[in-house]
Amino acid sequence: MRLYGKDWTRRELEARVGRMSQLGGVRRMTLTEGKEAGVELIRVSTGAGLALDIVPSKGLDLSRAELWGAPLSWQSAAGDAHPAYYESSGTGWLRTASGGLLMTCGLTHAGSPSDTPGGPQGLHGRAHHTPAAQVAVREAWAGDELEWSVEGLIEENALFGANLRLRRRIFGRMGVNAIGIEDRVENLGFAPSPHMMLYHFNFGFPLLDERTRIAFPPAVTCERSGTGDAADCERWERPDPFARERVFYHELSERDGMAEAVLHQPVFPAGPGTADVKVRLRWSADTLPRLVQWRMPGAGAHALGLEPANCQVEGYEAEAGGGGPVMLAPGAVVVHRLELKIEAGQAMIEEA
Repeated sequence: MRLYGKDWTRRELEARVGRMSQLGGVRRMTLTEGKEAGVELIRVSTGAGLALDIVPSKGLDLSRAELWGAPLSWQSAAGDAHPAYYESSGTGWLRTASGGLLMTCGLTHAGSPSDTPGGPQGLHGRAHHTPAAQVAVREAWAGDELEWSVEGLIEENALFGANLRLRRRIFGRMGVNAIGIEDRVENLGFAPSPHMMLYHFNFGFPLLDERTRIAFPPAVTCERSGTGDAADCERWERPDPFARERVFYHELSERDGMAEAVLHQPVFPAGPGTADVKVRLRWSADTLPRLVQWRMPGAGAHALGLEPANCQVEGYEAEAGGGGPVMLAPGAVVVHRLELKIEAGQAMIEEA
């Protein structure tokens, strides 16, 4: 394992600590106050600077993520609100959407509230507010590498309706500032089912400021409104209380392998100084052929959403009008793969 700028064997590290959790690892805990009471978190620390909270109570989504103690993700005012407070109709989703590094939108619906064959669906579907089952946490040595994983099931089903099951696995290694996500979605029903999926990654200050630049994979880009300059996609700005959200669609030109978007912050906080940091988000272009970009540089709601998806965000009715949505046949399985990797250049110590 590479840690603190040096390669170590397992026994060399074990000789220096009482238990490996001194250096990092996976730990389960439960929140106790207000609307967050009862929400379970699984905190992962890589030991190399990256730490994040996985939330079994909310579909194994990812809440706060930080590097060297400074946040990478944007958190909404709702915090990690318990899914018991979820309002499923209309835009009630917004009242308990946590923000955080990832909110999963799906499994049968994503985007604006819509009337669907299975009945009315609220904003972005139910996945983000569905507690996971069969949650398993694992740490295990593979030679001199300590691997970790968190796995569980998220289901969306209704009598006489859809019956989809998502098996999510989140994984990584100690000493490495990267995570992988593998989502296996299966139609357990006996009729075709819509499968609209959007991975709502949310980035915020201090990763985002006026010096941040964003790079995209080869794509055809347009704003949802049909207006606007695509060059706006690649920059960020200071908070503006009068700002309004904007949505851009990046239709991938290449739909094989893994697509990648990169956020570059040359002065990310690193102790008493700063470091040149790049956050690389990669995803399976064959199953998620579109990147939705949500730009909200407002005051308070100051966030950038990079959202690999298999749909747009106008909702089911718009997808149906355009020849969609993606349908899963009875018994069919689709696997979505995503990766988040952080690269950091040499820290620069600032003079007092």
